[in-house]
Amino acid sequence: MQLNPYLFFNGRCEEAFTFYAQVLGGKIVAMMRHAGTPAAEHTPPEWLDKIIHARLNVDGVFLMGSDAPPGRYEESQGYTVTLGIPVPADAERVFNALAKGGTVRMPLEETFWAARFGMLVDQFGIPWMINCEKAA
Repeated sequence: MQLNPYLFFNGRCEEAFTFYAQVLGGKIVAMMRHAGTPAAEHTPPEWLDKIIHARLNVDGVFLMGSDAPPGRYEESQGYTVTLGIPVPADAERVFNALAKGGTVRMPLEETFWAARFGMLVDQFGIPWMINCEKAA
């Protein structure tokens, strides 16, 4: 069994996944557009280039997503994507990159359980927690 986050975007899925691949060091293994799929006949012409399914491989863990159909996008709530990053410098790099153009909810700092921990919502509206646990 695998648990994989599936994120919905308001027309910016391709941009988001390209950004995540760069920041997280992953590889996009799927980027399917509405055009050329059975969904195309039910898709407005201006939406045919939007993403019906994207898949990003980051060290064998997959982040997936798509552009929500027109009129069906809802802002993210009730969850956060959590990244466990073992090296503080890497946690800081990823946090700062994801925070650019977004909103920091809790600055990345040392806590009683973590060498670094912080929370943010990125420029695409996706909530993230970055956790770098203290060495045992």
